[in-house]
Amino acid sequence: MKNVAIDGETLTVEDIITVARYNAQVTIPEKTKKKVKQARETLERLVKNQKIIYGVTTGFGALGNIAIQPKDIRQLQVNIIRSHSSAVGKPLSRDVTRALMLLRANTVAKGHSGVRLETLKTLVQMINKGVHPIIPEKGSVGASGDLAPLSHMVLVMIGEGEAEYQGVVISGKEAMKKADISPITLDMKEGVGLNNGTQMMTAIAALAIHDAENLVQTSEVAAAMSLEALCGIVDAFDEKIHGTRPHKGQIESARNICELLSGSKLAKPSSEAVKENKYPQDPYSLRCIPQVSGSVRDTISYVKSVIGVEINSATDNPLIFAKDEVCLSGGNFHGQPISAAMDYLAIALTTMGNISERRTARLIDEKLSRGLPAFLISNKAKRGLQSGFMTLQYTAAALASENKSLAHPASVDSIPTSANFEDFVSMGPFAARKAVEILRNTEYIVAIELLSAAQGVEFRGANKLGKGTKTAYNLIRRRIPTLEEDRVLYKDIEVVKSLIRNEEFSKLKR
Repeated sequence: MKNVAIDGETLTVEDIITVARYNAQVTIPEKTKKKVKQARETLERLVKNQKIIYGVTTGFGALGNIAIQPKDIRQLQVNIIRSHSSAVGKPLSRDVTRALMLLRANTVAKGHSGVRLETLKTLVQMINKGVHPIIPEKGSVGASGDLAPLSHMVLVMIGEGEAEYQGVVISGKEAMKKADISPITLDMKEGVGLNNGTQMMTAIAALAIHDAENLVQTSEVAAAMSLEALCGIVDAFDEKIHGTRPHKGQIESARNICELLSGSKLAKPSSEAVKENKYPQDPYSLRCIPQVSGSVRDTISYVKSVIGVEINSATDNPLIFAKDEVCLSGGNFHGQPISAAMDYLAIALTTMGNISERRTARLIDEKLSRGLPAFLISNKAKRGLQSGFMTLQYTAAALASENKSLAHPASVDSIPTSANFEDFVSMGPFAARKAVEILRNTEYIVAIELLSAAQGVEFRGANKLGKGTKTAYNLIRRRIPTLEEDRVLYKDIEVVKSLIRNEEFSKLKR
């Protein structure tokens, strides 16, 4: 696995995944070290020349008009970390914490924060040696950035707080000692230079967008198999149709479905379906797969572009511009771009779950399934004795309904903080967290569709599946047997969910 170099300019979502989930090592290029040093030297000269710099020679927020004496400058930075370590709730997951740390290091590496190089090196050491601060997930309003969560990260850097090291939660001081990393003593601007920014919401967003890319591919596998189980019509996926409305995602979705169905003897052209006394076209949940799934693809692409900008941005305040020898205060910490983008993603993922649940409902309903037995249980079973897949659709419906409530946008909300000085905030962290909740719910919904479609095609003949759907069917059946009679099904759902999370369906060879 390659190392990931941070320079504040070229980090990608894929780089974040390799560090956050696969423990790739992080390096600091020599050019980056030079930028970081130049920013620090500029800051020191400005302070020496008695320039008034917010958060360095003044207090914070509504207290920014109060001058700080030179003898108290370093204590100010420690105080902001201790006082702002006020997050609550369950800790961030390990991968989110690692992503957050990487993103904060990359922001410093951009060369506008004024943090010392040795401080940046300490943060990188913590990533590489697996010292993971315990960071509660709630308490940030998304402007000035993710102050509380990032403060919990910095606590461990100074030998305080708590951290997970080698699977055990211990004090930050002990974790640093065990990892042979010397805690830092914060110098001027380093507290605000480390805790002011959008790194928690962006970390959650970056991991979510990777998982969403995987899920939209998987949802199309499920849709293609459902189409076969329901003897659907392939005309709706003809490239000529999509060429007349050339949304990129729609075209990609239609092409993907066609590849998955290649060689299928179950999904047929309308000319053949009519001869078999079937309808000339399908209901929307089948016929409009490219239009719906394609819109999700386009949303994911847009959100990924927003995240791509954010992960290589300077988001703290104030910012140092070494070339111009100035330090300027602004609002790059404001999380509105991420907040709005994650609300958009939440809506798209909710839509994905909605249409998936509709296909599952069609599969189990003997009035709509074109000849499949009620609830996908063999007609040989005593009618009424076996419930089959009945309540799997209940679960999918419950999750789809929950998603609709969660999809209400967080980015339109705001509540003033800091004595009404910070009077318009983004709610980006909540937008990101609830988008992930919708994502996880939708993974379950798609898992249920995959299980239902796999059961359904067996009544048609699994040997008649397309090349791609046949591979998906075999992947399921290697782990889960056909349902012959009622059994506990929650474990089956979890197995398919794990296959989705492990990207087994999205990387199928077709």
